[in-house]
Amino acid sequence: MKRILPAILLAAPLLGGPAIAQQSAASLGIDAPDDVLLIGNSYFYYNDSLHNHVRRMVAEGLGVPMGDLKYVSITISGGSLGYHPIDHYLESGNVGADRPFDLVILQGHSAAALSEKRTAAFDEAVDAAAAKIKAAGATPALYMTHAYDEGHKQYDPDNIEKIRALYNEAGARADALVIPVGLAFEEARRRRPDLELQQDYDHSHPTLAGTYLAAATVYASVYGRSPVDLTYDYFGRVDPDTAAFLRQVAQDTVTSFYTN
Repeated sequence: MKRILPAILLAAPLLGGPAIAQQSAASLGIDAPDDVLLIGNSYFYYNDSLHNHVRRMVAEGLGVPMGDLKYVSITISGGSLGYHPIDHYLESGNVGADRPFDLVILQGHSAAALSEKRTAAFDEAVDAAAAKIKAAGATPALYMTHAYDEGHKQYDPDNIEKIRALYNEAGARADALVIPVGLAFEEARRRRPDLELQQDYDHSHPTLAGTYLAAATVYASVYGRSPVDLTYDYFGRVDPDTAAFLRQVAQDTVTSFYTN
């Protein structure tokens, strides 16, 4: 399944921030990837794992049999990106994939932008991983994490701007797609402050609504398709109004993020 997809339309930037020029999937030559590897930590595996939700959205939105989509997620609890043996993952057959990956999505630690030491480690890990991913014939992407919510000991309303800058700069340096999940969380929170996107016991990990929003943002970013008209709702576990709201936020955020 390799087909040309329409480019995402442009819109005014959200969140009150400056206009940001980011490379879209189309501009990076990402063309409806069938074989996707996600590398991260517990932010990915919460709520039945992000990759399962994205894969189901792709199957519906592109009309592709689930069996044709190979999605693999490898996570280390509390792990930073540098913990992962990228070379091993990329070698065909080592992680249950009998075909080379088309796209590799990298997620850093949730505090990667909050100290010089963590930022330096993240930058080093991204640069090294991106080079290996490209050498293996795949395209790297960066999953911009959400910021800690109020109640977390490291909460700061400016954290999302630090995260945005970290991922934008790393993406530009590595020539990688940046997936603006963190900005989607901020926009959803701005529109519906009552909606819980992060667990109330740690103010960090995503709730089911948070994971659903992240999945819709990944889908819109990687495949250049709007998630707005999707019907996938995790088999009835996300109520229709909430699901529709989150899909719209994902599309609006992605549209704005890739504005030139």
